Amino acid sequence: MITEYTRLDLSNILNVINDAAQKYKGVIPDDRWNEPYMSEQELADEFDSGVHIFGYTQNSALVGVMGIQELRDVTLIRHAYTLTAYQGIGIGKSLLQYLFEINESSRLLVGTWEDASWAIRFYLRNGFVLHERKQADKLLNEYWQVPLRQMETSVVLEKQIREIIKS
Repeated sequence: MITEYTRLDLSNILNVINDAAQKYKGVIPDDRWNEPYMSEQELADEFDSGVHIFGYTQNSALVGVMGIQELRDVTLIRHAYTLTAYQGIGIGKSLLQYLFEINESSRLLVGTWEDASWAIRFYLRNGFVLHERKQADKLLNEYWQVPLRQMETSVVLEKQIREIIKS
C-alpha cells in the first residue's frame, strides 16, 4: 500500500533512507558520505521546502519511500529508497508508477550519483533519459541546491510524462 507520509513519520522514513543509503558507502566520493547519510534535521528541511514523501508499506512496516517536489515547470523525484532486505522485488517501481499517476507536471527530473549505476539503470528501465554533462549541470543549477562537489559527481535523468500541448 502506498500513502503519503508527513513530518510525524520522520524516524520511520529515516530508517528506510539510512538503511538503503548504505549501498552508497564506498561508491560515492568519501567527502560526500555522511553517517548517518541523512539527519532528522535534513529531512525536516526537505518537508519545509515542499517535498512530499510517499511510502510503501508491507506487513504494516514502511519498506520504501519516494518523494516529489514540484518546482515551476518540473517535478523532481527526491529521496527514492527501499530497505535493503526488500530491494529488487518491485517496490521502487511501484512507488515510481504511483508518482507518475499523481504528477501534474509533464517533466520529471531525478538526480543521482554518477557512480550509483544501479540507480541509473533503474530509471533508464523506467523510461528516463540520461542527460549529457552540460545539460545536467544546467538542470542541477536550476532546480537543486547542492554543493559544487555533489554537482560534479551527479547525473540528471528526465522523463516526459505527457506530451506538452502547445496552443
